[in-house]
Amino acid sequence: MGGCFSGDVEGGKQAIGGVQQRPTSSSIANNAAHNDAVDFFFRSRGQYPLFSQIELTLSALNLLDCDITSKSDPMAVMYLRKKDGRLEEIGRTEVILNSLNPKWIEKITVSFQFEAVQTLVFHVYDVDTRYHNVPVKTLKLKDQDFLGEATCVLSEIMTRPNRTVTLTLTGNVRAGVNRNLGTLSVQAEETVASKTVAEINFRCVNLDNKDLFSKSDPFLRISRIVETSAAVPICRTEVVDNNLNPMWRPVCLTMQQFGSKDTPLVIECFDFNTSGNHELIGKTEKSVAELERLCLQKEAANFVYPSLRGNKVLKGQLIVDRYVEKVQYSFLDYISSGFELNFMVAVDFTASNGDPRTPSSLHYIDPSGRLNSYQQAIMEVGEVIQFYDSDKRFPAWGFGGRTSDGSVSHAFNLNGASYGDEVVGVEGIMAAYASALRNVALAGPTLFSHVVDKAAHTASQSLSQNSPKYFVLLIITDGVLTDMAGTVDALVRASDLPLSVLIVGVGSTDFKQMEMLDADNGRRLESSTGRIATRDIVQFVPMKDIHSGQVSVVQALLEELPGQFLSYVRSRNINPVGAPAI
Repeated sequence: MGGCFSGDVEGGKQAIGGVQQRPTSSSIANNAAHNDAVDFFFRSRGQYPLFSQIELTLSALNLLDCDITSKSDPMAVMYLRKKDGRLEEIGRTEVILNSLNPKWIEKITVSFQFEAVQTLVFHVYDVDTRYHNVPVKTLKLKDQDFLGEATCVLSEIMTRPNRTVTLTLTGNVRAGVNRNLGTLSVQAEETVASKTVAEINFRCVNLDNKDLFSKSDPFLRISRIVETSAAVPICRTEVVDNNLNPMWRPVCLTMQQFGSKDTPLVIECFDFNTSGNHELIGKTEKSVAELERLCLQKEAANFVYPSLRGNKVLKGQLIVDRYVEKVQYSFLDYISSGFELNFMVAVDFTASNGDPRTPSSLHYIDPSGRLNSYQQAIMEVGEVIQFYDSDKRFPAWGFGGRTSDGSVSHAFNLNGASYGDEVVGVEGIMAAYASALRNVALAGPTLFSHVVDKAAHTASQSLSQNSPKYFVLLIITDGVLTDMAGTVDALVRASDLPLSVLIVGVGSTDFKQMEMLDADNGRRLESSTGRIATRDIVQFVPMKDIHSGQVSVVQALLEELPGQFLSYVRSRNINPVGAPAI
């Protein structure tokens, strides 16, 4: 959906805001950020927290300038302070280049729990220039300059008449600097349940040229006028370089963003400057209803330029080439309509796991009954995937083991059967795993491509039958991969299919290869032939993070699945079962 996504900094020229296909607000899953899949899991167990979904809009004034030749490039991070004092990350804004008075567009979503005291902590950072092409969720905060922090209680914001607080930033920033670190403003809004999305194609003609030696580099910023007459930015298009008649990728606005079709929106056209001092080309004020009318009547809106003598009408015009209202269904809309999730399991039987007869092995079967790393993963992960799998029958395979016929197999049936690879429930996986350990010798090399291809074949068959099914391959591994290129090729081939690959890492190995497969650096996987993956289908979860208490197994496993699922069904215009065609 073109201009409807965000995440990378890319020199500040990317689109920000609009509809986002993301289940949570952060790379770190948590109890406060909302995730349909996690919520559904807990609700099914009778856990119904009383909460409202809240979107927070952040802005700052008079930030400390840490850059020598330019201004700071600020990003805000929000945490929830837990009862034990630990900070749990909830979300991050985008990075705004060269600005000491940023108005961030990226919202942070949090669940307002009426019965709880929720202490929010905000940290503001100046992002180092080296990281301007890196998605914000992957930025290491220790590598950025700290600009200050502020704290408040969520209920404090919610009980204010305009639901806005302005907080003074404090902190130990640099020795000898002025302690005035500026202020941070936080505005809260309850989210709107409407599924209506307006997809709009904008272009402009005859824009004024603001550049001396080339043409302007225009982008649009769309803001909603709120009751206080202030303008809250909700969306920004990408920058079109060197063009006075630009055409942008579609902008997708939800009712959450525009309020109602009659709410006035301020649409500003700027000339992008790397200094951060973007020059206004012109502006116009239109509601969504008026934008729809412009499209239907094939009319254009002239920009105006504000001056002391009033608004000067410009020859530059805004044109709406296309206006379409869509229903954007949620993950739960699909699942509750009868769309099935089907899980498949593959277990690593390579020698890098260690001799199963020795206690140091990840596959060691303890006579006392204590679960080994793989058994723990199967039990903890199994509870979650069993809940979402409609028939609880899992194809279960092993890879990298020497089977009874003496050959090394990279996709053998875990239950040892010649025909039929399915086991029933978590107990079935555990029994098949224990049986395989007695009958299969650990070997190698470690190849994922065979089990990925096998899962892809199943997904492809289902697709050809138009079945309302989506498949998830769960790979439990120690993370030592022999054939990275072959694995990437298999994953890229599978990226067109209704399939996600969830890799669970056991042990304490360096999981760099698994993190590369996860493609959380914002760059989709590229095969050896140069083909780019249609979408990101991999999620990596290290069990050590779960056992250290950083994140719950439910949230870790389900963090990216709704987004991956939705990216597939939306790209193919697949509706929930029984829903009318959009």
